[in-house]
Amino acid sequence: MKLSISSQILSYFCEYTEHFLSFMKITFLGTGTSQGIPMIANNHPVCLSDNPKDKRLRSSIMISWDNNSYIVDCGPDFRTQMLRENVQAINGVLFTHEHSDHTAGFDDVRPFSYQMGEVPIYLDVRTLKSLEQRFEYIFRKENRYPGAPKVAVNLVDKTSFTLDGVVVTPIEVMHGNLPVTCYRFNDVAYLTDVKTISETEKEKLKGVKVLIVNALRQEAHPTHFNLEEALEFVKEIQPERTYFSHISHKLGFHDEVEKTLPKNVFLAFDGLKVEV
Repeated sequence: MKLSISSQILSYFCEYTEHFLSFMKITFLGTGTSQGIPMIANNHPVCLSDNPKDKRLRSSIMISWDNNSYIVDCGPDFRTQMLRENVQAINGVLFTHEHSDHTAGFDDVRPFSYQMGEVPIYLDVRTLKSLEQRFEYIFRKENRYPGAPKVAVNLVDKTSFTLDGVVVTPIEVMHGNLPVTCYRFNDVAYLTDVKTISETEKEKLKGVKVLIVNALRQEAHPTHFNLEEALEFVKEIQPERTYFSHISHKLGFHDEVEKTLPKNVFLAFDGLKVEV
């Protein structure tokens, strides 16, 4: 199914939900980069840190409002994240792109599928094709494995749509040469794996209150913002609050780096909960 919403209806929903939504809660399920922290076979001081905030599972959030909860990306740590947060039900999963640190936990939606039947998933065509190859048994129509999760596919392009009264605006960013579909939920924007973003897509971030964006490390990287680039991006967008995620051990110790950040800019950490 393809999702879309006209600009007139979009405007109506924005005005309507401002009055009737209580608040939104963001739970940072994971805030690490593709290999997490600590990284296997790595004795970097950050990997050896005893501070729980320096231990990062692969990046993902749960965004909740009223009685609804949606997951953005389910990487290889998805099961651990669901158990840690005692998540009893979800309404669906939104995927940003096909890389394993964002999709490898896909099979672990099966307990939710046992509850609700088809789990709604939201993703672009390219990501869908990748998941159909890697998780063929989930999408199979005939001779299905009885325990395989069932999903309901909702294709996403650049058009806004609604989820349970919240306007969701896809935002395309570039992860090197790979387009990635990120999402704005009313006044919250979640951007991952960003290296560049067009002026047209930046316009979709106007007026955002909470910005979540990647800040990989201190040094420049070919496919992710480093800390300097992330801070410049924050200056340009001017959200009320910013949380950096998708973090490598090469960024430094959590507590030390956070002391250097401007007002209302924070390092996210696993388990952090933010209300908007």
